Amino acid sequence: MDESESPGKVSAWVWPIAGVLVCVGLGFLSGFSTVSGGGAWYQALEKPLGNPPAWIFGPVWTVLYVLMGISVGRLIHLGASGTVTLFVIQFLLNLAWTPVFFGAHKIVLALVIILALGCFLGMTIRSAEKVDKVSAFLLVPYLLWIMYATYLNAMIGWLNR
Repeated sequence: MDESESPGKVSAWVWPIAGVLVCVGLGFLSGFSTVSGGGAWYQALEKPLGNPPAWIFGPVWTVLYVLMGISVGRLIHLGASGTVTLFVIQFLLNLAWTPVFFGAHKIVLALVIILALGCFLGMTIRSAEKVDKVSAFLLVPYLLWIMYATYLNAMIGWLNR
């Protein structure tokens, strides 16, 4: 029995599972308002080149939330409290973006949120890299998607000004 499985200690796999459940669950709740593709308001917006079909967002975000959950679970297990704090900040920004953009129709405010999210996510990855390279690597697809989503948010704002 290794140290992570000794009595009184949480096994190394428990935190990633808990992380996945929390990230997927909260992500689902945040995205619930966009089940119909953002509604008539979003459908009426002029979209930029490369805008994906609405059905793609659910599967992509599910995979990203699973990767995020595994990552933060590993970081919690390793006791990387500073990195976990950065993760929580970017995750709260992530959860805020959907209701601001799709619910309140505040494209510019949503852009500010996603820019801050990208900055905190970058800091999270840099910090995670020092503690656990696997955790950092698991967040890279999320960063790439956030960069793409930032482009979409900015261009939707520009095209619909």
